[in-house]
Amino acid sequence: MDQTNVILLVLLTLGIIGNNTTVSIAVSALLLLRLLHLERVFPTVENYGLQAGIVILTIGVLSPLASGKIGTDAIVTAIKNPVSVIGILAGILVAYLGGKGIPVLTEQPLIVTGILIGTIIGVSLFKGVPVGPLIAAGGVGLILQFFQGK
Repeated sequence: MDQTNVILLVLLTLGIIGNNTTVSIAVSALLLLRLLHLERVFPTVENYGLQAGIVILTIGVLSPLASGKIGTDAIVTAIKNPVSVIGILAGILVAYLGGKGIPVLTEQPLIVTGILIGTIIGVSLFKGVPVGPLIAAGGVGLILQFFQGK
């Protein structure tokens, strides 16, 4: 059996054991593409998958606003509530780190491997969600800027 397929099967097993549907579905889709010899699709997935995922995630986050579940009253209340303000600040920080992470993910392949391993561990063993790579890359980018004086 191909080494890549073995790695994907291990990840699928971890996703199933960790009861992480997101990882299980993602790995199954990638494994299916490989088994159907559709490797030609991978460059497109690599080039546009992150952006497509961000768009889908953003649609999910904004849908309560679009559906009317969150209106102006809720927004005003959130701005006045100290706990919501902490949430707003956390959202700003995470969005900032995510923005810093995009160049790191595209320019630093070695860092991507480390982040990927950490994300797999976090998702599989700690029931995390795989939005971490972008944020982690942003954190790495800031740390590198600090130590490199840029």
